[in-house]
Amino acid sequence: MFTLPQKDFSAPTTCLGPTCMQDLGSSHGDDLEGECSRKLDQKLPELPGVGDPAMLSSDTSYLSSRGRMIKWFWDSAEEGYRTYHMDEYDENKNPSGIINLGVSENKLCFDLLSWRLSQSDIQRVEPSLLQYADWRGHLFLREEVAKFLSFYCKSPAPLRPENVVVLNGGASLFSALATVLCEAGEAFLIPTPYYGAITQHVCLYGNVRLAYVYLDSEVTGLDTRPFQLTVEKLETALREAHSEGVKVKGLILINPQNPLGDIYSPEELQEYLVFAKRHKLHVIVDEVYMLSVFEESVGYRSVLSLERLPDPQRTHVMWATSKDFGMSGLRFGTLYTENQDVATAVASLCRYHGLSGLVQYQMAQLLRDRDWINQVYLPENHARLKAAHTYVSEELRALGIPFLSRGAGFFIWVDLRKYLPKGTFEEEMLLWRRFLDNKVLLSFGKAFECKEPGWFRFVFSDQAHRLCLGMQRVRQVLAGKSQVAEDPPPSQSQEPSDQRR
Repeated sequence: MFTLPQKDFSAPTTCLGPTCMQDLGSSHGDDLEGECSRKLDQKLPELPGVGDPAMLSSDTSYLSSRGRMIKWFWDSAEEGYRTYHMDEYDENKNPSGIINLGVSENKLCFDLLSWRLSQSDIQRVEPSLLQYADWRGHLFLREEVAKFLSFYCKSPAPLRPENVVVLNGGASLFSALATVLCEAGEAFLIPTPYYGAITQHVCLYGNVRLAYVYLDSEVTGLDTRPFQLTVEKLETALREAHSEGVKVKGLILINPQNPLGDIYSPEELQEYLVFAKRHKLHVIVDEVYMLSVFEESVGYRSVLSLERLPDPQRTHVMWATSKDFGMSGLRFGTLYTENQDVATAVASLCRYHGLSGLVQYQMAQLLRDRDWINQVYLPENHARLKAAHTYVSEELRALGIPFLSRGAGFFIWVDLRKYLPKGTFEEEMLLWRRFLDNKVLLSFGKAFECKEPGWFRFVFSDQAHRLCLGMQRVRQVLAGKSQVAEDPPPSQSQEPSDQRR
């Protein structure tokens, strides 16, 4: 087992994807990643728009065609997560329950966050916080967001609060941007594998689809790493989308990438942005993991750090606290765009996706506390992420399992292809079910539209005892065993040590 570093913090010191009804992995947005629970046997017609609602269900006469389509997402995409919630692991009450290594949440720093969020400067109630505010967000919050992003994104010039819009999370940001940038049936390019819930985010309101830029694990040609995105691959995917009669309006980039943990260099970012400008495409850059780069040798650069954006009016940057601050349940996200038409249109949708005044005040106070963030939270968070990552990496090495990991994010992209004799997605699904039957929830590659069966995402950002037990159950499945591992009785339990296996 392993020990997460602990301190006393009681005081500060491509191929075109199908329509929006394609088989996908989550209906909960960026907090509940149901990629791990897609039903591969449910297929819908690949038609433009919302498809044929009559094919969705025979018992939803109370709903509109949109309502039936939305309900289908929920019904078809939640098997794994519902199973997990009905049998959730608890070391005292349910030691044989399901360990969740499938949802990308940071569960390592609750002690730090609970202390900071309980301080008196965070708690405030005044009339203006209980009344309607600018739909873009209170000015005091947008000013703090602009300062925060200027500092941590290392922007060459101070970012401006008038370019900031705040919403209740990254899912709402994707949904709002898709709705205001695209006509129904138009598409965004997106490299695969990718965070599968984006499919729903851009579809459920805007009826926008995704055009896949398929990446390979094999390093060929001028590639220097597996699953490498290049302009040549973007051009190919764009041509294929056009040949299918689909108009592409933009490109979605996730940096650091989910599920690969890949980090785009400034040169690569510049190339992608120049490609987008050449084709007059919007670029949505999701940087939700930008402060979760825990390897010092990894040189992360925000797109906002570039000296000059090729097309600033079509470049839109997203960030949220759900990942970097382990607050996926608080629901805070922000958009930075120099395009005032886009900012105003998204702000109008904040009528439905806005934040309470009290949360806005709390977020402003948190983001302005640079001393606590730099001296307490980030160093400790990175140390704990690195320790957990090291443990899972060494467990995988001991099992002789290949994997990719770049030192960013909460997950490792694991190659289990040798456990699929025929190399099919059906076998991938069966292996996922074996993990779930053995009480460990993972995310399988098809949910991320990986074109190669056998890749799984392992989330490591959890407490040591759950992580160790989860990996024990993974070993049992891969060894062909089926019994469910439980925590040992207290008299037999061992204290975690710094020893790595």
